[in-house]
Amino acid sequence: MFNIDPRQMEKVMKQMGMKQEGIPANEVVIKTTGGKKIIIKNPQVIRISMQGNESFQISGEIIEEARADEESNISNNFSEEDVETVVEQTGASKDKAKTKLIENKGNLAKTILDLKNKI
Repeated sequence: MFNIDPRQMEKVMKQMGMKQEGIPANEVVIKTTGGKKIIIKNPQVIRISMQGNESFQISGEIIEEARADEESNISNNFSEEDVETVVEQTGASKDKAKTKLIENKGNLAKTILDLKNKI
């Protein structure tokens, strides 16, 4: 886009009180308050210091995934009684009922319908 000499850009940034530093990293992990993890593989990380504040610029291959403890929180949203109800209504095994309840975030009705439609 712009044809600016990197050394000239660095000089201008220094005059403005900005400092830029590359940070060698293999992976960057961000844990969100929503219970997800954003993983950035093979990142290019740059620390920017300006007027006493620091910020980071990160780019790379982005992968989003649910945190492991999110699944355990979901399993707390249903009881053993719910599992038994699914087993009785569908004839599915306990393991299959639990797995489907986790997949459906504890929604009992949806779990029963899903398993009945597969039989």
